[in-house]
Amino acid sequence: MSFLNGIAASSGIAIAKAYRLVEPDLSFEKKNIKDSTEEIARFQSALSASKSELEVIRDNALKKLGADKAAIFDAHLLVLSDPELIHPIEDKIKNEQVSAEYALKETADMFVMMFEQMENEYMKERAADIRDVTKRVLSHLLGVQIVNPSLIAEEVIIIAEDLTPSDTAQLNRQFVKGFATDIGGRTSHSAIMARSLEIPAVVGTKESTKVIQNGDLLIVDGLKGLVHINPTPEAVVEYEKELRNHEIQKTEWAKLIHEKSFTADQSFVELAANIGTPNDLEGVINNGGEGIGLYRTEFLYMGRSQLPTEEEQFESYKSVLEGMSGKPVVVRTLDIGGDKKLPYLNLPEELNPFLGFRAIRLCLEQQDMFRTQLRALLRASSYGNLKIMFPMIATLEEFREGKSILEEEKQKLVSEGEKVSDHIEVGIMVEIPSTAVLADQFAKEVDFFSIGTNDLIQYTMAADRMNERVSYLYQPYNPSILRLIKMVIDAAHQEGKWAGMCGEMAGDEMAIPLLLGLGLDEFSMSATSILKARSQIRNLNKKEMEKLAADALKMKTADEVLRAVKKI
Repeated sequence: MSFLNGIAASSGIAIAKAYRLVEPDLSFEKKNIKDSTEEIARFQSALSASKSELEVIRDNALKKLGADKAAIFDAHLLVLSDPELIHPIEDKIKNEQVSAEYALKETADMFVMMFEQMENEYMKERAADIRDVTKRVLSHLLGVQIVNPSLIAEEVIIIAEDLTPSDTAQLNRQFVKGFATDIGGRTSHSAIMARSLEIPAVVGTKESTKVIQNGDLLIVDGLKGLVHINPTPEAVVEYEKELRNHEIQKTEWAKLIHEKSFTADQSFVELAANIGTPNDLEGVINNGGEGIGLYRTEFLYMGRSQLPTEEEQFESYKSVLEGMSGKPVVVRTLDIGGDKKLPYLNLPEELNPFLGFRAIRLCLEQQDMFRTQLRALLRASSYGNLKIMFPMIATLEEFREGKSILEEEKQKLVSEGEKVSDHIEVGIMVEIPSTAVLADQFAKEVDFFSIGTNDLIQYTMAADRMNERVSYLYQPYNPSILRLIKMVIDAAHQEGKWAGMCGEMAGDEMAIPLLLGLGLDEFSMSATSILKARSQIRNLNKKEMEKLAADALKMKTADEVLRAVKKI
């Protein structure tokens, strides 16, 4: 038995066989053939296999992800039946006596180049379809499998270099028991989604794709950050026992679903959930969420070929607001950029996208897109308790401009006879140190703060949270971070406003006592962390935590703070 060390990204234990989700090697050498009839038949066979595969993927997408996602695969099927593409490939095989692989790639590359040079956006998108379809047909010609997580039909542990948010969102929890990746950190989006799906995950192992083969028996220990490869029978028995104990603990926490989040000395705090799609609502309700502290709307925009319409967005926001039955729902406006990209926006590559043209900066420049989202939110507002949050706010001018656009769209809707709530709070996500430092001025104009610690920590410590080589600098307990958080909370309270936290720190059992002592009003976390956090908070005395936090603010290092927390 061997094992890999990584970062514990999503708690729990998984035992299953490895399923490598890696890009296949589709390289080949140019070959001349003798029998073109036989080669064309081989090409037709690969086309047929690709069509059958795509039909299964399309049907799965339709059931799980909706018609808009399934339409992508309908487009791929049309490409596979297009004589304008198929006939030139067959002619090339016949006239030049070359292999099907070579004829396919040469012809497809010509079409891709031609479409990419066109001005029309629709035609440019066809280039991507041809590229994807070519890869699939080529894989069948070469006898190489293209992996697709949505087709998994047995219990497995995914092994990948990394998982995109859309990859993770497609994982079927019935079969995908856990995953391990080469890169990433605890706050990468794949890790956040894993916690939402209750899938144990270890990230940043550096070499899981190099040393783990398909079919290897694995144990993913999402509690300690370990991946065991082909463990001994004794190790499996030991982990199965630990897995049972973990399930028993979860059953105990489940008894708190309908309880309020009070401390031992009867001080109330709100425990809310972070979600990505309306499908996450069931998890929020089943875990006793007292609200939604962060609805990441970017997932409405991802994994598709065009912007979502106002109506599509309205239906999504409405379903979440109705589903929460009057409990608060904080919706973050579009936060695209950094590690989240939309191919159809055609944004230029940036040297440092995390510090670049993203979130509110993008929305204020591309106002048509922003106004469509705001109209959808305003129309949905009468169906529940909506709060709107602008991300990546660096200056008061940005907040004022965003709020002004929101007010303009509200007036337009009212004049059109649409029903819009008069009680929508408008706040900001505090994730930039300059905003935290100026929180006393922001607090005079915003209705609330929600602290996004994932980015606040990386910007304060000048350490990319996606880079495992500097992961030691992701220090939620560093006194400098605690001081910034304290500034934000105090500024909010000074103006009679509330302060929440939607970063992963809010659900961290070592951070919770500190945040309670700093005066945080709302803790928003992965839904699966809520009951554990509630159980912990019920055993904490707020007055004692205030003393702990006051002492922590005077400390010099994160290790000192951690030692103090462990003593309580």
